[in-house]
Amino acid sequence: MTPPPGWYRDPSAPHQERWWDGTAWTEHRRAPEAPVPPVPEPAQLSRPTVPLYTGGAPGQGQPAGGTGRGKAIALTTAAAVLVAAIVTGVVVLGDDSGGPGAQTPPAPVTSSAPAPTSGEPTPSPTASQPSADDPAVVEDQLNGITFPLPDGWVRPEYVTEDDVMMTTDGTYECPGDGGVCRHGLVISRTVTANAETSPKALAQQDIEDAADDAYDRDPVGSKPFGGIESHETVGSGPVAVAGRAGYFVRWRVHTAKGPGGYVQSMVFPSTVGTESPILVRYVFDAGEDGPPLADMDRITKGIRPAGDAATGGGVGSSIGPTR
Repeated sequence: MTPPPGWYRDPSAPHQERWWDGTAWTEHRRAPEAPVPPVPEPAQLSRPTVPLYTGGAPGQGQPAGGTGRGKAIALTTAAAVLVAAIVTGVVVLGDDSGGPGAQTPPAPVTSSAPAPTSGEPTPSPTASQPSADDPAVVEDQLNGITFPLPDGWVRPEYVTEDDVMMTTDGTYECPGDGGVCRHGLVISRTVTANAETSPKALAQQDIEDAADDAYDRDPVGSKPFGGIESHETVGSGPVAVAGRAGYFVRWRVHTAKGPGGYVQSMVFPSTVGTESPILVRYVFDAGEDGPPLADMDRITKGIRPAGDAATGGGVGSSIGPTR
C-alpha cells in the first residue's frame, strides 16, 4: 500500500526529510524536527519558601496569624514571588535552542501512515503539508527535470503511459470511437532509439508521430476523433528549456469529429546521465473546453533541472514558442 503524502526520510540524504506527494518524491526538503519534552504544569514546579511578613519591626514577634493587614501583605508578596518563579521556570525549560527566552517549539505530530511496503519511503516521525508558498511541480526523475503544475492541471491518475507528466483535470467521452479522452496531456521521454542529436531535426521528425498518437489512432487501433483530416504548422523555432538550447514545432490538427487540437514536439539536451535528448510533447484540445494555449509557454518556461529551482532560461532565453 502506497504511503499517503507526508514528510519521510530522504533515501538520498538520511539526515534530512523529503516530501512524498503520494506517488513520487518532490524537491521539498527539511531538517528533521527533534521531539521536545513537555512543559510541566505550574503545580509541578517547586514552590519557594517565603518568610511571612507580619507587619512588626525587625526582631519583633506577633501573635500567631498576625493582624489582618499583615496577612494581606504576606499573601500578596507570596503570590508575586510564586508567579515570578513559574515564569522563570517556563523560560528556563523552553530555552533548548541556546538563546535566552527561546520559545519551545510545538510537539511533533506522530504520523499515522501505514507501514510501507518494499521500495516505498520509510516514514519520518512527523507528517505535514508543504507550505502554501511552495510551488506545485511534477518531477521527471529519469530525465532530471521538474515541470510547473498550472491551475486546472493534475498529476496523472488512471493513465497507462508512464511518461505522462500531467493531465487536465477530469475526462470526457471521446467524440469518435468512444472511450475516455482528456483535454490536455504533457508527456516527457528520453530519445534513445535515434542516432540524431540535433533538437531541431528530432522535433521535426517527431511532430507527425505526436499528432497521430494524439488525434489519429490510439494504441488499440480505434479512432477517438475519427482520424486526422488536415494540419498546419502554427509555430516553430529555437527555445530555451532549463538553460539548454532546444527546438519546438507546433501543429494545429483538424479531426473528423470534435474540434481537433494543438500538438507540439519540443526537444532539448538533457543535463543528467548520458545527456540523451529529452522530448516533451504537448497535446491540447482546441475549442472552449481545451486548456489555454498559453499554458504551453508557461510550462516550457517553468521547466527546471531537478534540485535547482533558480535555473531557467539561459542560452536562447529571450526566444520562445510563438503562435
